[in-house]
Amino acid sequence: MSSGAGAPLGAAELVAFVSTADADRAQRFYTDTLGLELVERTSFACVFRAPNATLRVTVVARVRRAGYTVLGWRVDDILKVVHRLQAGGVEPLRYVGLEQDEHGVWRSPSGARIAWFEDPDGNVLSITQP
Repeated sequence: MSSGAGAPLGAAELVAFVSTADADRAQRFYTDTLGLELVERTSFACVFRAPNATLRVTVVARVRRAGYTVLGWRVDDILKVVHRLQAGGVEPLRYVGLEQDEHGVWRSPSGARIAWFEDPDGNVLSITQP
């Protein structure tokens, strides 16, 4: 598919969505633990601003875990971020059959380093150092 000048979303800002069953808990996690800026809070969602996107954490009655990564960030120093997450009480996920180092980081065939973790609702999030 072409990304030419006539493409309808090629230049539009991305808005990402994840869900939560507890808006207060999600707000604390995404602001205090991950460091995102809260820009709006309604009874329907917490809206956060990231440098290049908006994240809308939508309030639902029950979160249905996807079982795969739903949101990720590209970082310059994955070990620094892993250690800061651990200091905030967030442990990397470990997957059977995937060779992860002592920090929970996996090296992909392309050489990228990736670690996964969960938010309080079980949404799988990732960090990647290309």
